[in-house]
Amino acid sequence: MSQRINLIVDGKAATVDADPAMPLLYALRSELGATSPKFGCGRAQCGACTVHVEGTPTRSCVMPVSAVAGKRITTLAGLGTPESPHPLQAAFIAEQVPQCGYCLSGWVMTAAAFLKDNPRPTDAQIRDAMTGIKCRCGTHMAIMRAIKRAAGTMA
Repeated sequence: MSQRINLIVDGKAATVDADPAMPLLYALRSELGATSPKFGCGRAQCGACTVHVEGTPTRSCVMPVSAVAGKRITTLAGLGTPESPHPLQAAFIAEQVPQCGYCLSGWVMTAAAFLKDNPRPTDAQIRDAMTGIKCRCGTHMAIMRAIKRAAGTMA
């Protein structure tokens, strides 16, 4: 049975008519047209669907849309703009990280929350924080450089 669920997505009010158990990812992509969170595994194991819910990285493929009613949801597209990118988005471009780009939501959204709480991380802290995000293109070293660049810890 559908329910009207109010959300705040990338700073804008949105309403979806959805089964309360529908994954947030489906509501974002199918109902609201968001394209940055991707369906990867459907089991919260790859990170491609990562968004922020009230600032916390959240795997949207397993989060029921009803659980985030009225909460602030930020997608990769809402983190920054082409004119004013988030420091991580700018760093990912500068380090030429994107290849296929499928995993970017996982890396950038997880790293953005991590750097907010840990502005000067060590390499080991970055690796630990990014555990569980998958990239099949193998750009892990460029991703590491980008996170360090955004944190201002490039050697």
